[in-house]
Amino acid sequence: MDVRLTSEQRQLRDAAAKLASDLGPGSVAELDDTTRLTRLEKAVDNAGWRALRSDGASGVEVALVAEEFGRGLVDVPFLGPVLADDLRGQPDGDTGAWTVAVDAGPRFGGLRAIDARGADHALVVTDDAIRSGEVGEPLAGADPTRVDAALTGALQSIGDLSADQAAQWHALALVATTADLLGAARGAQTLAVEYAKIREQYGHSIGSYQAIGHLLAESQALIEGSVSVLRHAAWAVDELPAAEAVQAARIAKLYCARAARTICETSIQVHGGIGNTWECLAHIHLRRVLTSTELFPVRLEEIDLGLS
Repeated sequence: MDVRLTSEQRQLRDAAAKLASDLGPGSVAELDDTTRLTRLEKAVDNAGWRALRSDGASGVEVALVAEEFGRGLVDVPFLGPVLADDLRGQPDGDTGAWTVAVDAGPRFGGLRAIDARGADHALVVTDDAIRSGEVGEPLAGADPTRVDAALTGALQSIGDLSADQAAQWHALALVATTADLLGAARGAQTLAVEYAKIREQYGHSIGSYQAIGHLLAESQALIEGSVSVLRHAAWAVDELPAAEAVQAARIAKLYCARAARTICETSIQVHGGIGNTWECLAHIHLRRVLTSTELFPVRLEEIDLGLS
């Protein structure tokens, strides 16, 4: 495995990062800015990043965009549409907006269409079958940057998958949500570092004190470890047998989910009292991390390499 990004991949990452920085919400209040949302939706749609897989993009390239969108808390659909695109491509003449649905269990309403803002259909993968359903009313959720919705009517069968195809799609879903986790954690870390530079106590910035500096250094170490394990899993989606790709993605998801939660909680701690207010963006990062952790969840029992 060559971990270096190609020049095209670096350009893709930089373009996604710029879009997320320019049009992602810079504050909690901007989450309700409909003008910004309209511009962001138009920019993502024009870039064609929701159809990355049918355009021939690799798992690494999907992960690069998902990571930057997580970092910038991009609040228009991406994960759901890009996973739907991997399943069905872009048939000629199709103008519908598609996403995917996951079974969240009876406590959370059963099947939920994820990333469903503007979507009219959702795909459901069960074993080796693909079924579709119409997207209904939005459902309550913890993450204000993404909208889930209920499915209405009976599901219609639209195709089959081989066991390897289903496993490869599952690996991609795990990698995409893991990249979102890592991006959200990086955003929370940046928020904390910037705050530690400007917030002063006893005549010095709080970042100059070891109690804060060590916390931020430990978070950065978790980020670097997450980048390594995610890069391998993203590469594995297209380069390893499907079963091995799923295993690599499960390990990455478990590691990054634990790391991301710790990083977000540290960010809130560094902010002190203001970190516990609605106006502080840190809790939005934490909400996104908790939600992405529960999308295609992985249990420790599913891997044969223990994580301490």
